[in-house]
Amino acid sequence: MSRTSPHAWRDALVAAVAGFAAMTAVAAAGLACAGAGGLPGGAFPRVVAAVVVMAAGGTVEVSGQAGVLGGAQADLSVMPLSVTLAGALTTGPLFLRPLRGRAVAESRELLLRAGRLALLWLVLLALFGLLARWTFAVSPLGDLGDLGDLLDASPTVGFRTALPATLLLGLLWILGLLLITLLVSRRAPLPTGLVRFHTAVRPAAHATAVLLLACVGLGLAVGLVTAATQGHAARTLAVLLLGLPNLAWPALTLGFGGAWHGRVEGPFGLPVPQLLDRVLRGPGPSQVDVASLARQDPRAWWLVAVTVVLLLGTGVLAALRSPARVRPWQHALRLGAALALATLTVCLLAGVRARFGLSVLGIGDPSALGGTVELTADLWRTTALALLAGAAAGCLGALATRRRTPDRQPDRQPDRQPDPEPDRP
Repeated sequence: MSRTSPHAWRDALVAAVAGFAAMTAVAAAGLACAGAGGLPGGAFPRVVAAVVVMAAGGTVEVSGQAGVLGGAQADLSVMPLSVTLAGALTTGPLFLRPLRGRAVAESRELLLRAGRLALLWLVLLALFGLLARWTFAVSPLGDLGDLGDLLDASPTVGFRTALPATLLLGLLWILGLLLITLLVSRRAPLPTGLVRFHTAVRPAAHATAVLLLACVGLGLAVGLVTAATQGHAARTLAVLLLGLPNLAWPALTLGFGGAWHGRVEGPFGLPVPQLLDRVLRGPGPSQVDVASLARQDPRAWWLVAVTVVLLLGTGVLAALRSPARVRPWQHALRLGAALALATLTVCLLAGVRARFGLSVLGIGDPSALGGTVELTADLWRTTALALLAGAAAGCLGALATRRRTPDRQPDRQPDRQPDPEPDRP
């Protein structure tokens, strides 16, 4: 019989509300550091809602207007992964909390708990989506400012949530989060039919999750030191609170040989280290890898050394969490697959595309009077190298821990009975 808690709806509501509360707090703090607190009218909570919607996998459409005689174009695609991570680290553990202390859980119970949480999550996401809409006036137009005022061609840019797409993507987001939470947790109960996969999947998945969190921790430390010593503290904190994993996780992929492509044009740019901005501001699309970064600053090669240390630590952790009977090639296969899947997810989520352009009376190319920011991963190269790097780390980690005490095997029955104890006199 299914063990359904009478407080299941309450547990789901707590997990959903806590997740959105964490994302809202981080988004509001990051936007405040970025200077969005001074936006006119009631725009600030609307912008916060838009950031939360994007962090939860939703779609926010940006549109531009420049009057009857003007033209404008706008496009935005980015996921603020610091906000996403805050929601994931809050909602995931709260989903598992009612299941603690149990060895197994029935499939029906897990599905019902996931369904309740997903339903409440979508309700809250829809409310945030309805709030996330606003229109801003953009001024000035530079050299065309007087002409724009004369012709009543004052440009505006606005945003609104694409609600159907947001709900569909939000459903995939929350279900993916719950699946990942079950995979990386060391003690969460599994259905009886899946218990046999515990030692094959969870050690590598858990170690890979620790690797990603360690990258974020290192990035946070570097960011705080930068904010304290090099000025622009508010801008640096804004980057940390809104997009730290957007920088830390691609940096990990660069460290084991991956590559990204992008460009920066116009007065706008990425809120990233100047080294990356210089590489992206080439005459055309630029390739970002350790070699291209090192041509601007040789210290970029340290990224490779840090990545090697992190991967070796990941391999050792995965081996320590696995039974001693697991062979090195099995460690290599499992950790390679886990790191490849994690890298594929990072490549799909950490990309950035933003564009805004303006023209009046056909004067000026919309792309020239605006800006373009793009950064996307070289998907096949980066994922393939992640597979190889994870396999090497898994094999080396297994070899480094081979001296552990092997698992105890069931005692074999002796071939003959022991001699009976002699009778006492």
